[in-house]
Amino acid sequence: MTTIDPNQPAAEGGASDEAGRSADQPPARRGRSEAEQVVTAGTGTRGTRVLGVATIVAMGWLVAFGLFFSPADYQQDEAVRLLYVHVPTIWIAYLAFVVTAVSSGLYLFRKEHRLGWDRLAGASAEIGVVFVAVTLVVGAMWGRLTWGVFWQWDARLTTTALLFVTYIGYLAVRRLGGSHQQRARRSAVVGLLAVLLIPLVHWSVRLWRSLHQEATVLDTDLDPDIEGLMAFSLFVGVIAFTLLYVWLVVHRTRALFMEDVLEDRGLDAALEARRAEAGPDGRPR
Repeated sequence: MTTIDPNQPAAEGGASDEAGRSADQPPARRGRSEAEQVVTAGTGTRGTRVLGVATIVAMGWLVAFGLFFSPADYQQDEAVRLLYVHVPTIWIAYLAFVVTAVSSGLYLFRKEHRLGWDRLAGASAEIGVVFVAVTLVVGAMWGRLTWGVFWQWDARLTTTALLFVTYIGYLAVRRLGGSHQQRARRSAVVGLLAVLLIPLVHWSVRLWRSLHQEATVLDTDLDPDIEGLMAFSLFVGVIAFTLLYVWLVVHRTRALFMEDVLEDRGLDAALEARRAEAGPDGRPR
């Protein structure tokens, strides 16, 4: 399948010309719209298929070590196995939102204002929101086993929920009306501000009295409170969910490029139909 460059602009100026088509294309191919060609190309490549296989293998390793090889914790007992999903998903969500912020900055402050950065920011934020949702659900299951309740208005839980709602708002901003460039500008501003919540979430257990345990690995004393097969299982979880994140963000970025192309082609078709309805003097017939 054809590889699609997510940084390629998708008819940013409205009605686009035919400069992107090959001059030696046969007439039948030239009659086919750019949007149809892009949709037919799909989002998969040999690289993404290899990445997908690697993700499946890593997830298999996570299941094996998380459920069978890793021992139960002396305090949390079998509930510790939930942390092999809970911890990596929030770490990768942090990574996803940082990618959103960096991509937003690259769009906003670079001279070219390439929409590819905006699409990467949007794709990464969407996947980050899914990962935070998984974190909250698995965390609620862990809380029920450890605290006896699914939810407490604890500092860590509340700030994580705030992070989730904030990025839901970011995605809503992306769906407001306007051109692709208008969408990119307003989303970039929100993306750069929203990322400031991550330090608040991470350090909330230190800033306020919290039921939630402090960081197991990324703590200020640089002395992880986990070792052996438990540490290795957590490491496998981080690798597996990182591969899953990369695989998803590549496909979603390319899908957003397709959406932009289809939207622009739909606008072009509407304008052509409107011109066809007009008479020689430009007035409706």
